[in-house]
Amino acid sequence: MGLFLGIIGIGIGFVLGACLGFYFFVYSDPEIEALKDTVVRPISELQLTSLQDLKSELPLWLKNPDYDRVDWLNNFVLDMWPYLDKAICAAVRRIAEPIVADYIGRGHKPIESITFETLSLGTLPPTFQGMKVYDTNENQLVMESAIKWAGNPNIVIAVKIWSLRIKIQLVDLQVFAIPRMTFKPLVPVFPCFSNVTVSLMEKPHVDFGLKIQGGDVMSIPGLYRLAQDIIKKEVAKLYLWPQTLEIPILDSSLCIVKKPVGVLHVKVVEAAKLMKMDILGLSDPYVKLKLSGEMLPSKKTTIKKKTLNPVWNETFKLLVKDPQAQTLQVNVYDWDKVGSHDRLGMQMVPLKLLTPNKTMNLTLDLLKNTNIVDPHKKQQRGQIMMEMTYAPFKEDNDVLSGPLTPVNKENDMGPASRTPGGAGVLLVTIQGAEDVEGEHHNNPYAMVIFRGEKKKTKIIKRTRDPKWNEEFQFMLEEPPIHDKIHVKIMSRRTRMSFFYSTESLGHVDINLGDVVNNGRINNKFHLIDSRNGLVHVELRWRET
Repeated sequence: MGLFLGIIGIGIGFVLGACLGFYFFVYSDPEIEALKDTVVRPISELQLTSLQDLKSELPLWLKNPDYDRVDWLNNFVLDMWPYLDKAICAAVRRIAEPIVADYIGRGHKPIESITFETLSLGTLPPTFQGMKVYDTNENQLVMESAIKWAGNPNIVIAVKIWSLRIKIQLVDLQVFAIPRMTFKPLVPVFPCFSNVTVSLMEKPHVDFGLKIQGGDVMSIPGLYRLAQDIIKKEVAKLYLWPQTLEIPILDSSLCIVKKPVGVLHVKVVEAAKLMKMDILGLSDPYVKLKLSGEMLPSKKTTIKKKTLNPVWNETFKLLVKDPQAQTLQVNVYDWDKVGSHDRLGMQMVPLKLLTPNKTMNLTLDLLKNTNIVDPHKKQQRGQIMMEMTYAPFKEDNDVLSGPLTPVNKENDMGPASRTPGGAGVLLVTIQGAEDVEGEHHNNPYAMVIFRGEKKKTKIIKRTRDPKWNEEFQFMLEEPPIHDKIHVKIMSRRTRMSFFYSTESLGHVDINLGDVVNNGRINNKFHLIDSRNGLVHVELRWRET
């Protein structure tokens, strides 16, 4: 009996001792020794053991030379931190409200409310240990930074469960992460990018204290390491590269330049009973076609002399960027040798009325204008007969983006990756050039020559690294598998001069078979007849 009572006494004493020990560990304040002044010594004077201890604390720009120092950014963040603190906390509250709403008072969930009693990021801002900018051929900016934050936030969340109010406090937060931020696409609207894509290059290190009702639960043996593992696993699952978090900045409808999505085939057949404009009671009609929202010149038919019932049977192709919103503007004019040409009538056809890949025969009554209150609108101006077919492009397969380093003078991307089809459009974007140097002047412009057709970019004065970002379009009846496109960089003297008015800064011939097979190529090519010159060209083949 005595032995049994002894065992019970030992058990009770052990439990009480453990509880008292945990209480004093959490709530007791040990005596703090007087702080001593920090001894600052140069790294060169430290011993090997001391350097090993400091290795994990060295900034990334010191360990990796391709990272740049960003002291100016740290100073900027330090001065802006009181305002950033309020702005970030307001955004967190706004984002958290709809998330926590799913856990409150629905079904048999015991949680009655979740609120922020206190939300502050503290007075210590994060510091950037280094910054690296990647050079890509794409229309984007890629930055990678190392961020350390040993903060003193005060975040108190009140959770009400079954009428019991529980306070959860987050303190002593430490974070080390290497995020990669991609700003894309770059657009000519402030802040000049429409989206930010963020991904983590390594699993983040997160350390923090968590108090529940004033007690530090992270001091419970085993809980700290368990929480670390769970956080790293969940964050990696969501944001570790190649997983990304996309943050929209601008409305895409306002800033993104739309790419062609199809081709509109228009056959102008004939017109009947046009208005008489000449003295002899006849007209010299021709037709102009243009899609709304386009800055390109209008397509024109030939001029039919002295007739009110012209027959054209001429076919045109126009690139479509938004078939649901664009309209085809049809204008019929009377040609005059002297003075402006008189408009005989006009009409507009919304492309949303067309069924893809199906020809529609139209007979349109010509109007003076689109003003419904115009008293002359009902005047008979004749009719025009047309055939229209909208052919959307095929869906893009995986397309090839060029490497970060330049390629040889002639593109050689290997075997074909898809079977070429029928008609389509060749899109040529001249992004820019590098290290183009003329003997007499440097006012470069690019010239694109394809099947005898020449197209030019604008001239940029006094530079060896021009940026054009101009796109040219070539409508083709069949894939240009066996063709080459010739890109030439020229310089033109801007002042009047008969000597060296133009000179060549280099050229390149690009095999289009690789563009057809891969769908898209985006590379920097070495220029022939240039010492170090490069030209950045993006080529895209879209089939109907």
